[in-house]
Amino acid sequence: MGKKGPSRHLKRELSPKFWPIHRKEHVWAVKTSPGPHPFRESLPLLVVVRDILGYAETGKEAKMLIKQGKVLVDGKPRKDERYPVGVMDVVELPDAKQLFRVLPARGGRMKLHPIKGGEAGFKLCRILGKTTVNGGRIQLNLHDGRNIIVADGEDLYKVNDVLQLKVPEQEVLSHIRFEQGVQAVITGGRSQGRHGVVIGVGSEPGRKRTATIRTADGEDVRTLAKYIFAVGSDKPLISLPGGS
Repeated sequence: MGKKGPSRHLKRELSPKFWPIHRKEHVWAVKTSPGPHPFRESLPLLVVVRDILGYAETGKEAKMLIKQGKVLVDGKPRKDERYPVGVMDVVELPDAKQLFRVLPARGGRMKLHPIKGGEAGFKLCRILGKTTVNGGRIQLNLHDGRNIIVADGEDLYKVNDVLQLKVPEQEVLSHIRFEQGVQAVITGGRSQGRHGVVIGVGSEPGRKRTATIRTADGEDVRTLAKYIFAVGSDKPLISLPGGS
């Protein structure tokens, strides 16, 4: 008989390369559940707890911690060990009094960057699309699966702009336009993980549109605009690796 649905199983050798797990030590790996981030752009919560943070030695121990609600993502306890954790998510362990933000890193990896308590109450979400719903209101489709309805956003909000959201309430705190002069992080491509100031936005059509950022050491990096994630207008709203 043919398959009746997607598989819940994943062999380690087929897991994304940026997952920090040994490919040949065991046969199987935990597979992310359907959720806010795509499979190839996220980490299972179990891998975060066991392999990155080191709070458990085995998958069973990590699963127990998660099932007890001891790990929060964006201010909410997540009890699914397969829950996908992706870029800009805030991971909190209240018992250990530790806070992290998921950021892109060099080599296609992701890293959990330690943050202070003041940053835990918000996250940055990039606008991927806009839809007009009943009543002429605008629905903003964000990179982490959220949909925000705004009363008057047809001209105010553009694709690739970034919203600062209060979590878990989802209240819009501020709006960062995708334009020249903003602070940004590169989330994909060969330059993933680098950050600096946007010094130019290309005029190419559609997905071929490019942008250039200037890093702190004065190097200009050109990449696709879809890989540029604005993090602040004059200065970054979040702490970044390297103290900037």
